[in-house]
Amino acid sequence: MRRRSAGAVGYARPVGNGEAAGPRHVASGTAHGNWLTLGKDGRLTLYAPTDGGLLRWSETAVGGPAWSGPHFVAVADLTDLTVAQGADGYVHLLGRRQRTGSDGARSVDIVHAIQYQTGRAVTDWRSLGNPHKDHEQGRGLGVPVGAIASDGTVHVFVRSAGRGLMLRREAPNGKWKAWEDLLGSGIDAPPAAVALSGGRGEVCAAAETGVWMWRQAEAGGSFATPRGFALRPTPGTVAALETGPDRATYFWTDAADGGTVAWRPGGWPVALGPAPAERPYAALRTALDGYDCVVLACRGQDGTAVLGVGGTENEANGFWWYALPERCQGTPALARDGLGRVVMALIDPDGVPRLARQDEGAGLAFTRWQRL
Repeated sequence: MRRRSAGAVGYARPVGNGEAAGPRHVASGTAHGNWLTLGKDGRLTLYAPTDGGLLRWSETAVGGPAWSGPHFVAVADLTDLTVAQGADGYVHLLGRRQRTGSDGARSVDIVHAIQYQTGRAVTDWRSLGNPHKDHEQGRGLGVPVGAIASDGTVHVFVRSAGRGLMLRREAPNGKWKAWEDLLGSGIDAPPAAVALSGGRGEVCAAAETGVWMWRQAEAGGSFATPRGFALRPTPGTVAALETGPDRATYFWTDAADGGTVAWRPGGWPVALGPAPAERPYAALRTALDGYDCVVLACRGQDGTAVLGVGGTENEANGFWWYALPERCQGTPALARDGLGRVVMALIDPDGVPRLARQDEGAGLAFTRWQRL
């Protein structure tokens, strides 16, 4: 893979449709999930948490290079932000909110909003509540994770205070069903959820005893009793990607040797090399030089971004890692822009988004980094 030297290219930031814009806001980290999304109109949108809400940047034209933003979306008391997108292009924003009442008691709930079109305002935020009725117990609720089925049904998974897995999802009439207890135990971090193109969903979570897997037998159906596997992922690093028809591959950092592995149920984990992550890997499937490939990205132990490339479901033939000079917070993001180019985004230590696009030529080379 060819790499150019790092650089910063500045662009004007026109105000487009949105809530508010202002230079005083900077990102406080990275969102969970796929926080760089491609709209139906071919424009990219980038989301990041900030004090008092979230920030949003949007391309002003397909393929850039100019962006509008940052647009500030106020969401008081938000502790965590998660971004999930469905096949219909709608972007679902999930948050964990912790509020303090007039009596001083703290309560936690999960909130949800939708952005239907690039650059447009998000819907009103709606509370999905908390599966725990007791406020003290409810404060142990984890970070929400979203998976949007092929029919648009939203699934929200969250670790319970008892360290099992809870689910709340939409009914066919658009209303929300009650919280469902999916069981499991010893979950240490947000799970990895994937909505497969065939309509089914799967969830994988690291736990004290290994790995828990939940699967739907059919689209729209119930999740079967979880199955445990004696594997050793580092909590908080598990990511999921559909790599075949109705089939997912899971990636994580191995707790025993610190290397990255790929795993599909029914097989053994395959070592991909020494690229340990602190949070879930960003994962993207794309064609490179005519080959079906998986691209992974993470924040390395020295605080710089790391990129990996290998054949899809062909891990035994090698996986190549590249240390980039750009420093970042949290997990980078990967997407394809409206022209089909791979785009890598990160939040730098100053809370400013930076991104680079796939350059022309063989392999996966990037253009100079652009500072938004």
